Amino acid sequence: MSELPDPDASERPSTAVIIINDRGDYLLHLRDAHKPICDSGTWSLVGGGGEGEESLDDTIAREIREETGLVLPDVTAFRAVHAEGPYVTEGHIHVYTAHWEGDAHALPVSEGIMFHWFDLATMEHLTMCGWAHEAIKAHHAGAAA
Repeated sequence: MSELPDPDASERPSTAVIIINDRGDYLLHLRDAHKPICDSGTWSLVGGGGEGEESLDDTIAREIREETGLVLPDVTAFRAVHAEGPYVTEGHIHVYTAHWEGDAHALPVSEGIMFHWFDLATMEHLTMCGWAHEAIKAHHAGAAA
């Protein structure tokens, strides 16, 4: 038996986090291909929609913990990006940044397929959701400046 979608889900803000390490690599999450989720089957960022009355900060902290098992200090708001398609709330995703130095392959995979570190050049060859790729390129351009 399948569950009905939450009628309030489309009104809750979506969040995502750009996680970077000291080498300048970005942590990407390979999303499930056959689930009713935003950007299924693509490499993307960790994140998701809010629950109940959560703030954006609370939402991204919970999503990071649920999807990676990590509790990251200094998660910082970066920008809102426009996204379209099924399961995208408000047409915008609020993107944060964080730093982590761990082994992507050692992370528990509670959602999706796997995690991997990628440099910006390699991302040009991946199947990525457009909003995540644009957010990472904007972050990289700001870090290089």
